Amino acid sequence: MYSNLGESVSAARRCGGARIAVVAAHDPDALQALKLAQELGLGDAILVGNAKKICANCEEIGFALTKGQIIDEPDDVAAARRAMAPIREAKADLVMKGKISTASLVRAVLDRDSGLRAGRLLSQVIVFEIPGFDRLMLMSDAAINIAPTLSDKADICRNAISVAHAIGIERPNVALLCALEMINPDMPATVDAAALTLKNRRGQIDGAFLEGPVALDAPLNRFAAECKGIDSPIVENTDIFIAPNIEAANILYRAILYFAKGDSGGLVLGARVPLILLSRAESPETKIRSISLGILIADARRRSAAE
Repeated sequence: MYSNLGESVSAARRCGGARIAVVAAHDPDALQALKLAQELGLGDAILVGNAKKICANCEEIGFALTKGQIIDEPDDVAAARRAMAPIREAKADLVMKGKISTASLVRAVLDRDSGLRAGRLLSQVIVFEIPGFDRLMLMSDAAINIAPTLSDKADICRNAISVAHAIGIERPNVALLCALEMINPDMPATVDAAALTLKNRRGQIDGAFLEGPVALDAPLNRFAAECKGIDSPIVENTDIFIAPNIEAANILYRAILYFAKGDSGGLVLGARVPLILLSRAESPETKIRSISLGILIADARRRSAAE
């Protein structure tokens, strides 16, 4: 288990690097991150997009390209479709978003004929570190699923658990966040959380310990948990926080970054390979951490398949 994101980057470097298919790669921010990734030994990229703009941007930042590294496709939607081929042909390990909307890229990933469907819901998983905590924690889903159903939430949990396993958390503790701990039919999120907990106890969601419904204070503070009569392994030892909807998750994520001064890396799971679908507002360092997490997940899948 890694205590910080820097350790996960170092571990990814030891995996030997990855090949990243970048969609609409004529994005200066994405290219800057890829240049840094190459310098760190995290791998190289297949750049699908407007070749003229890609070359100009690379020349401006001193990013040397090799022959055949660019696939010229000026149309963003067509670039998304063409970027799926290297993955399907096992010539690339990750997909990264360039200058294209998340919705357009997700549509290409989910295309029944040429996409990367894997039979599971797509969901975003964020790995974060916060000053004062000596371990990495995860949260989901702040970007993809607006109002997830109970079935969706089960897959959101499974995706997050798989990321936790890849970064060395063998049996993560999962807090199913709600506004309170009581099951209230007028608050459907509490009913879903209770159902997910029962699924976990019956082995339908495995590889972790789920607890919910639970408010945010109990997992983080033993005094709060004791006041509420909560005796659970998650108290002051939660690894994964599952939010009830996209609004709650997005607010929590921004609070981690801006109030708590945390650092993060994020991925979308559920496709054949991890997807790096970060906002352009994210720093190059966040992109590097996200690429590193993708490499660790891809490596964990390879090792699992070989067993």
